Amino acid sequence: MAAADPISPPVEPMLAKLADELPAGDYLYEPKWDGFRAIVFRGDDDVYIQSRDSRPLDRYFPELHDTLLDGLPRHCVVDGEIVIATDKGLDFDALQLRLHPAASRVKKLANATPSSFVAFDLLATRTRNLMDTPQAKRRDALEKLLGKVAEPIYLTPMTRDRAVALDWLTRFEGAGLDGVIAKPAAGEYLPGKRAMIKVKHARTAECVVAGFRWHKSGKDAVGSLLLGLYDDAGVLQHVGVTSSFTMAVRRQLVKELAPLRKNAMDDHPWREWGGAAAESSRMPGSQSRWSAGKDLSWEPLRIERVCEVKYDHMQGDRFRHAAIFLRWRPDKQPDDCRYDQLGVTQPYELERIFSSGSSGS
Repeated sequence: MAAADPISPPVEPMLAKLADELPAGDYLYEPKWDGFRAIVFRGDDDVYIQSRDSRPLDRYFPELHDTLLDGLPRHCVVDGEIVIATDKGLDFDALQLRLHPAASRVKKLANATPSSFVAFDLLATRTRNLMDTPQAKRRDALEKLLGKVAEPIYLTPMTRDRAVALDWLTRFEGAGLDGVIAKPAAGEYLPGKRAMIKVKHARTAECVVAGFRWHKSGKDAVGSLLLGLYDDAGVLQHVGVTSSFTMAVRRQLVKELAPLRKNAMDDHPWREWGGAAAESSRMPGSQSRWSAGKDLSWEPLRIERVCEVKYDHMQGDRFRHAAIFLRWRPDKQPDDCRYDQLGVTQPYELERIFSSGSSGS
C-alpha cells in the first residue's frame, strides 16, 4: 500500500458475538459465509490479502489475487470472505487444502477449484477512512463501489427485514452457509471488537461417548469427550468432540468415567487404531496437517454411555466445530446413536444467493 492510502495493513477484523436468536431493531442482516475471513487492500498497482490473524493469504490464492487487482477500484480496503463455490454449495474442505507449502500444489488446486471473494464491508475508499462511518452508510458506499464488479467477486446480500433474514437462516443452509449476521445500522467499524451478532444453525444429536482426552492440566481433569455415531454398516465412526465443561465438571468426570475405563479396549470398536490405522481421519487419534504437534492421545471407554450435544453443522460426516455438551441420556442405548437421526438439509443454489442483492428477495 502506498503512503497516501488512508489505511495500511494490518487491521484487525471486526468480529461477532454468538446469540441464540436474531435481534430486532435497526440492523442490517447478511448471510454468514463459511470461508476464510480476508481484508483486501487494493493500492495503486498492487493488492494485499490479509487473513483474520493478520497474515498474508496471497500466495494461497494466486488466481484471486489477480482477479482482485483487476476488479477492485484503486485505493480501497474491503472486508469479506474467501470461499470456494461448487455445484453442491460452499466447500470448506477444498479451502483448507489451499494452505499448502508447495506453490505448485497451490497452483494446481487454484485451477481445479478456483476461489471467490464475497465482500461485505468497506473500510476505506481512495483517500477516505470509513471505519468511523455508520454501517448503513458504509453499505451504501460498498454497493456503489462494487456496482460493476463481476464474478468471482461478489457483494453479499443484505436485508433490513428480520423476517427475510429468518428465512435466510433456514433456506441458505442448503448452500453451505453458516448462519446470519446482524450489524447495527449506526455502528462504526471496530477492529477486534465483537460488535456484530451472529446466529448459527444449531441442532442436537445423541452420540456415543467412546473415549476421552486428558485436560492440559494433567490427569486430574478430562479435556474432551470423544463422540461417535454408527453408520449404515453398523460401524462406529468418530464424529468429533465436546469440551464445554467447567474445571469442576472436568474433575468430576474423571471419577464418573473411571468405571468405564476398566477393560475398555478389549471389545472397543476403535481398538485397531494405531499404526497404519492412524492415517485414517475417522479415528480419534489421527494426525493431520491441522493438528501437528498436538497431543491427540486418548483413553478408551466401554461403549455404554450416551450424551446429547448441540452442534452447528456437519463438515462431511463430522461435526465442523466442537459440539456443546447438553446432558447425559441414560434412557438411550448406544446402538440408537446413528447418522440417520441427523436432519437432512435441502440443497439451495449459491447463484440465487449471489443474485439476491439488497432487496431481500
